[in-house]
Amino acid sequence: MSGNILIIDDEIKLLKLLGMILSQENFNVKEASTARSAMTMLEQYDFDVVLSDVRLPDAFGVELVKSIKTKYPHLEIILMTAFGNITDAVQAMKNGAYDYLVKGDDNEKIIPLVYKALEKVKDNRSRTVTQTKLKGFGGIIGNSPAILQSKKLAEKVALTDAAVLLTGETGTGKEVFASAIHEGSDRKKNNFVAINCSAFSKEILESELFGHKQGAFTGAIKDKKGLIEEASGGTLFLDEIGEMPIELQAKLLRVLETREFIKMGETKVSKSDFRLIAATNRNLEEEIKQGNFREDLYFRLNVFEIALPALRERKEDLKILAKNFIDLFSDKLHLSSIQVNPDYYKALEKNDWKGNIRELRNAVERSLILMENEILDAESLPHYSEKAVVESDSLSIRSLEKIHIQKVLQYTKGNKAEAARLLEIGIATLYRKLDEYELK
Repeated sequence: MSGNILIIDDEIKLLKLLGMILSQENFNVKEASTARSAMTMLEQYDFDVVLSDVRLPDAFGVELVKSIKTKYPHLEIILMTAFGNITDAVQAMKNGAYDYLVKGDDNEKIIPLVYKALEKVKDNRSRTVTQTKLKGFGGIIGNSPAILQSKKLAEKVALTDAAVLLTGETGTGKEVFASAIHEGSDRKKNNFVAINCSAFSKEILESELFGHKQGAFTGAIKDKKGLIEEASGGTLFLDEIGEMPIELQAKLLRVLETREFIKMGETKVSKSDFRLIAATNRNLEEEIKQGNFREDLYFRLNVFEIALPALRERKEDLKILAKNFIDLFSDKLHLSSIQVNPDYYKALEKNDWKGNIRELRNAVERSLILMENEILDAESLPHYSEKAVVESDSLSIRSLEKIHIQKVLQYTKGNKAEAARLLEIGIATLYRKLDEYELK
């Protein structure tokens, strides 16, 4: 597990020793000898864990914890002291410290504790993403007539318990709408459970939805709750429902009619009270004609349909959406002085955005990687790479590709899976190109 670690200690020998030990664990380590320099580094870099001495020249570590956690709540902080003090330890934990170590006595605990703190940071970040997704109708961005009409319908149906079918192209924000409807309903205090029906085989999707008993099939080593059960009292969101196998459609229909289901490998009937929201980018009426979708299930789902507009149908929202993504990724990268040239937004308007909001989000993120001197302009956008080739006679396409891969890897801090996602290539393809260009 990689991670970005900041060590704060005015004992320079100990600071360097800890830095060397943690670097050998393949952590990315930065060092600071004062609280002031540490706060500057926290503004410049995206850290995961802070190890700080309690007695610093310009601050008391126990109080420093509160300052850091206020500005960077996802961070975990481990305090170190040469003198064990129960009062300080208690106050440190109250202020948000992850743990408190005594130098010398607890040296062997440092590495395992850092790994545990990194796991906690991962949970913190996941929880933040989930909360961002579930921020209600305020999370639906745009002022165009098309999106306002869809939002108005969603706000009305949220007050009921009716099944909702969200239709529209891929990337138009169907899950954002689904979570907003949940947040606007009486069920908002209970679970919002989502699954993409196209992401699993029939057997795995059945297990995910209905749950299973231990021994129901090879690999079922313990009982598992299904999402239908998890969603009881709340909302179940079935994305890409047009991809659901026809055999499972019959089982889902029975659940919708009776609110009863049977786990795989079990004979006992269970009940679940959930609200269903489904979404698809397919024309379900055409799928019915072709025998791929049950007509009776379609009528059960389509109590209230909301069609979400494609981004090309609401181009007046492009600028506000782009600004939102610029702010989002600027916060993530701790960038505070980005300048956006008008030609950047004009270039966005020339694109058809076949991938809709999802494509726009990815384009903005990649343009922040490609920008020079913290200035976003048209040439920062990925589809301006052809212009770069024309203007750079000395650079081959291979050289440009190598440079681009290097920039993306720097942005992801070496995370190859994330780099492959941003480059829109498979992880195996990325590894092949790393070998080809002799990149570590």
